[in-house]
Amino acid sequence: MQTGTGQKKAPLSPPAKAEATIGGKKISIAYSAPSMRGRKIIGELVPHDKVWRTGANAATTLMTEADLQFGDLRVPKGTYTLYTLPGQSEWKLLVNKQTGQWGTEYSEAQDLGRVAMQVKQASAPVEKFTISLEPAGDKGGLLKMAWENTEASVPFTVAQ
Repeated sequence: MQTGTGQKKAPLSPPAKAEATIGGKKISIAYSAPSMRGRKIIGELVPHDKVWRTGANAATTLMTEADLQFGDLRVPKGTYTLYTLPGQSEWKLLVNKQTGQWGTEYSEAQDLGRVAMQVKQASAPVEKFTISLEPAGDKGGLLKMAWENTEASVPFTVAQ
């Protein structure tokens, strides 16, 4: 996008990436990172009990070189789309087999599965939506999302 002076204007929801190497295997999540910009987010812009694209613009993409285990959900190595289902007290992570679509083009029939996320109040307001992959030990990690006053996370392991 260009301004009237010919300078490029920064996108409102710039591309972002979370990456980690766990158990010698690369895991990455590509997403667009919207900002609060004075808006009420959770429960309004991101409504409760409706599937959310988990970012902005194109669908959020998980790429993994290893099979991952999220609770009871096994995710074979490959590329997937991540959605979330934010609730008042519980969130769910939705791992979807359809890839390459715009973020609002969700098909439940393409779900590989869903897993409950742990939700807590953020220690301080988070202006820009952030996804992180935090290694935990040799074969595990934590997928974490934070925005506004909410943090949602789910532990995972690299399956052998």
